[in-house]
Amino acid sequence: MSRNLKLYLSDILNSINKIELYTKNLTESQLLEDEKTLDAVTHNLMIIGEATKNIPPQIRQEYEQIKWKDIIGLRNIIAHTYFSLDYEIIWNILNQKKLDELKQIILLILDKV
Repeated sequence: MSRNLKLYLSDILNSINKIELYTKNLTESQLLEDEKTLDAVTHNLMIIGEATKNIPPQIRQEYEQIKWKDIIGLRNIIAHTYFSLDYEIIWNILNQKKLDELKQIILLILDKV
């Protein structure tokens, strides 16, 4: 059974909101030392990547400022080579506000579908 596009977009939005909640006011060292939070953030990044795989190519092309392939690639790294995951990458995603930009685009897409 195929899911509706809105459900995938909502999955992405919900995961971003969880990550924001979990990491609010955390420093890099606090995040890297807090195994539970790091696991929760990593898990939600994997959900974002999995849901992103189901966003139609025409939508990804329309919003090409988002690095869709990188999001999917991170999901693949988390799922398949978790043992070599560089947690500094996770911090950089959070610190550079990449999720904020993705969140704004997801909200725009949700308004259109």
